[in-house]
Amino acid sequence: MQLSSDKMIARKDDGIGWVIFNNPQKHNALTHDMRKALLEIFDAYDADDEVRVIVLKGAGEKAFVSGADISQFDEGDREAREDVSHRAWARYGQSPKPVIAMIHGYCLGGGLLVALNADLRIASEDAQLGVPAARLGIAYPYDGVRKLVDSVGPIKAKEILFTGQRYSGAQAASMGLVNEVVPLAELENRVRAIADVMRNNAPLSMRASKTLVDEICKSPEDRDMAACEAIALICANSEDLAEGKLAFKEKRRPVFKGR
Repeated sequence: MQLSSDKMIARKDDGIGWVIFNNPQKHNALTHDMRKALLEIFDAYDADDEVRVIVLKGAGEKAFVSGADISQFDEGDREAREDVSHRAWARYGQSPKPVIAMIHGYCLGGGLLVALNADLRIASEDAQLGVPAARLGIAYPYDGVRKLVDSVGPIKAKEILFTGQRYSGAQAASMGLVNEVVPLAELENRVRAIADVMRNNAPLSMRASKTLVDEICKSPEDRDMAACEAIALICANSEDLAEGKLAFKEKRRPVFKGR
């Protein structure tokens, strides 16, 4: 399955929806068109019951996503670009499906924003993660800083933002910026193994878990408790719960349908 532009590739593979940033000549720097295509891809994957897990990856050998394409900073309607940028970044968090960032090489600035809004982040040993905003004179967006603080705490977040330095995969793992780090040669197989576990689990249960964790991370006054109660009720009345119970009784692997 191909969607959208030549610089954003969507490929569906055995329950996994791959989202590939395909701009290797610029280390997969994000352009305005790539962000618009990203919105289309996520809309398609969210509506596709065959897609159980979404994986983000960068094309080529050098980068996951190196950041925004700086050459476009002064082009066109700035407000329109920023609106698309914000909607594209927020789109990952709005997906009811688990999203995994498969990180190798450069994962900087806007690229780290992409990774931060994934549910899981698996990095290779050659990964370089950081936020060079202070070296460019720009402010990292509020939502990005909040996600960074949620991941590593305020002290480490300030270090990352104030210094603008790059961190290796191992350093990122030690501070909680990524879930785990593996040798580059093993990265895709490790991500596939994690995605395989997820795609065989109950979609509604994973959706409920994602909703609950995300709401818990919000300020108490912003939490949508009605949404938490609604998704719990959906799970309680689902065919998948009945299938899970029956499979347990019959000592077999359950076959979940997401309903």
